[in-house]
Amino acid sequence: MRSVRDPRIPAAAAAARHGRLAVFALALGSAAIAPVSMAQTTSLPGIVISTPPAGPAAGAPSPMTPPFARPPEAAPAPPPPAAKPKAAALAKPKAAPGPASGSGKGGGGQSIIMLINDEPITALDVEQRTHLNALGADIGSRAQANMKALVQSEGTQKRFRAMVEQIVKENQQSKTREQIMAMIEQRKTQFAQQLQQEAVASARASVLPSVKKGVLEELIEEKVKLQEARKMNVTVEDSQVDDIIKGLAEKNKMTPNQFADHLKKMGADVNAMKARFKATLSWNDVIRRRFSHQVTVSQRDVDRFAATGATGEDEIELQLQRITLSVPGKMDQKLLTEKFRDADRVRQSFGGCKTAAATAAKLQGAKFEDLGTRKPSSITEPLRSHLLAARDGEMVPPNIADGGIELYAVCSRKVVKADEKRRNDIESDLKQKEFEIMAKGHLRNLRQEAHIECRSPECKK
Repeated sequence: MRSVRDPRIPAAAAAARHGRLAVFALALGSAAIAPVSMAQTTSLPGIVISTPPAGPAAGAPSPMTPPFARPPEAAPAPPPPAAKPKAAALAKPKAAPGPASGSGKGGGGQSIIMLINDEPITALDVEQRTHLNALGADIGSRAQANMKALVQSEGTQKRFRAMVEQIVKENQQSKTREQIMAMIEQRKTQFAQQLQQEAVASARASVLPSVKKGVLEELIEEKVKLQEARKMNVTVEDSQVDDIIKGLAEKNKMTPNQFADHLKKMGADVNAMKARFKATLSWNDVIRRRFSHQVTVSQRDVDRFAATGATGEDEIELQLQRITLSVPGKMDQKLLTEKFRDADRVRQSFGGCKTAAATAAKLQGAKFEDLGTRKPSSITEPLRSHLLAARDGEMVPPNIADGGIELYAVCSRKVVKADEKRRNDIESDLKQKEFEIMAKGHLRNLRQEAHIECRSPECKK
């Protein structure tokens, strides 16, 4: 979106250069930040406004669906066309509401909505899951409409003028014109980011009613799934779920606590995400345990699907081992040369992959790792070329990395024929579909057998 700058600011700047700070303050405080006509622009003077793209919210984790039993995601009804928010209402919008708190059965967050085989679904459960699911809602068009209304509102213009007037008033006696202008530019950027956050928060809050329609059904199914998992003694441990959250946090360059705080700021709760993962993983184990012996795919079916696609190219898989020689955090060129000399001696005397672990044990500060099978495409150059050119049982030249000086050994290699790989993929896909069909049927039967008791008018809607 284009940036619209008021042509009167240069005039004010010229006045400031001649020492007329009072005139400069007046120009910035009134004329330079006059309300922008709605017919002319949707931007504040000098501010570039960007709105989020359609799709899942930035930073929001993607739903994880382990193999064999993809959990049925509630399909919320399409939201109604975004109505243009009232400017006055959006001038100072509130943050998106967070999960409810409270207890008791008198309408608080812990009030019981429904019992599933005597296990409760509370109002807090529904609210937390609603906010979590809303993170993936398409709010792009709504956020854009809200942003437009915010920028055009008189309330926003007043906030912007007051901000600039305050900066000039507080600094005109102690700062130069250039310093004041730099401060204004910095605050304008912050102001634009604040407006964007407000627009996104109000847009996300507006989709909560439509998202909520499918939440109760989702929670009912999860209760049934977990009850069946406990009956079969295949409920996943909390530590497994924590590992998934840790992985998501690392992908977003956060600690688990920071990731939880990030979700909280977006109106969601990490415990709702953990509950979904636990139900999904436990249900996958239920389906594997119950139906693995029943799922069969005939080679005739594989042949039929394989004949419809291209064969592609062969792939190579390398069986690798690695010895890492640790190095100090700070070292000079002489020490680095000595370390490389030690690594080269290890390479020259390398007796094959069977001796790699024993070789590492004899070296002070060395670490041995059996890396298993790796595809060359997952390894960066120039190491990849060295590994592909090496013979089986050969160790390649030393490679420096963050962890130290690395020595890779190629133990063996396997050529995976493209046709074979494609057949394996087809067989896996066909088995996956069989598992999904059985999972849906089993869940349907469990729901029919379950005792479901409604305790609130909310579940009768």
